[in-house]
Amino acid sequence: MKNIEQVLTGIGPRLRALRQQRGLTLAALSKTTDISESTLSRLEGGSRKANLELLLPLAAAYQVPLDDLVGAPETGDPRVHLRPVTRGGMTYIPLSRRAGSLHAHKLVIALSAGEPELNVHEGYEWIYVLDGRLRLLLGERSVTLAPGEVAEFDTHVPHWLGPDDDRPVELLIIFGKQGERAHLKAHPG
Repeated sequence: MKNIEQVLTGIGPRLRALRQQRGLTLAALSKTTDISESTLSRLEGGSRKANLELLLPLAAAYQVPLDDLVGAPETGDPRVHLRPVTRGGMTYIPLSRRAGSLHAHKLVIALSAGEPELNVHEGYEWIYVLDGRLRLLLGERSVTLAPGEVAEFDTHVPHWLGPDDDRPVELLIIFGKQGERAHLKAHPG
């Protein structure tokens, strides 16, 4: 087990690496967390000791457990403890916990209200429909996916996801913030 001093000296480099993986500047992170740029810089450089008052907003901004920020030792429990987040009629259930890289989520989209709003953002998405019928608006195209069907697209293309009928839709999503694509390899049977 790591001693406390090793854990504390590892926090700054871990925070810097996480910020750089996410492509954030100190200024952008400061706006998100309400922590001054100088404090963030000193924290990453090791001249400022980490405390909960600083780490909790950073964990929220990066959407990672506090344990990931401090490098807490493994507990030996291999289970993934799912913490669903609901926003705008969508419930995201994280299936992976790695900072940066690809993220996997189960997504449940309740009934949609009103007109679809197309969004764009950094990344690439791979979607697998588990249950229900998914309506995917991708630029000028409208595609309906049934259970077992897959779609992948660059999220720079304006897009929207929602139920195609009056039932919720459940999907698996693999999302890469830096444009990584999901690569599936099948070996001949």
